[in-house]
Amino acid sequence: MITSETYSGSGGTDSDVAITAARAGADVVRGMYGRRLDRIDKGAGDFATEADVAAEKAILDVIRAARPDDTVLGEEGGRRGDADAARQWLVDPLCGTLNYAVGNMLVAVNVALRGGAAATADPFGDEVFHTDGTAAWVREGAGDTPLLPSADTRLVDVNLDPPFPSAPGFRGVDLLAHPEFGARFRPRVVSTTLALAWVAAGRRAAYVTDGGDLSGSVHFAAGIALCRAAGCVVTGVDGAPVGRGGRGLVAAADARTHELLMSMIRG
Repeated sequence: MITSETYSGSGGTDSDVAITAARAGADVVRGMYGRRLDRIDKGAGDFATEADVAAEKAILDVIRAARPDDTVLGEEGGRRGDADAARQWLVDPLCGTLNYAVGNMLVAVNVALRGGAAATADPFGDEVFHTDGTAAWVREGAGDTPLLPSADTRLVDVNLDPPFPSAPGFRGVDLLAHPEFGARFRPRVVSTTLALAWVAAGRRAAYVTDGGDLSGSVHFAAGIALCRAAGCVVTGVDGAPVGRGGRGLVAAADARTHELLMSMIRG
């Protein structure tokens, strides 16, 4: 595993680079909020905005300056560098583009070094959730507070955005209709992976989404890293480890919450 202690260059540790890059992207997202922005059609109802592109450029500028030999995979610009490089950064400059485009502030900026440091910035909450790959914190201003997962809120965030590759075997909406779910939890749908950082911070009991292998996803890599470093239980919706051949994601604050959700998903 790559950790912040493994590599410290001109930009500081990998954690420093991730935090600085995420903050740079968040500054752009916050600064462009509320403007009429051109949309870039991606097909199937998906789109990016000028803010996505500008935030990714700001993030890339930080990584290039600090780690010029590393490869970067960005949601908007694709891969820059060697696909087989040992060090690859995964960048989602604006997770929650549809929220942002309609004036909703529930968005995240995700930067992760595959297998190492990661940061998720909340552009409107002035928080950066970050990990060096072994422990996790939230930074407010210049101070860090350890992330402590807890299921006490009973809030479970479920991603209901298509596609639904596991249907009809599993659909998030079916989980919400399970009688045990309503008896034990309360659903939330924020439509951004900021919710994964909230699981690590104890603000959500769990997060559930369908999909394929999400371990190398620009959308999910930072959130998965945060949850793992904070001590959450993280698997696919099939209960298997997240990774090649896996399906989706269940990130729970503790083993009991994970067990309850898996019993509902399997049922």
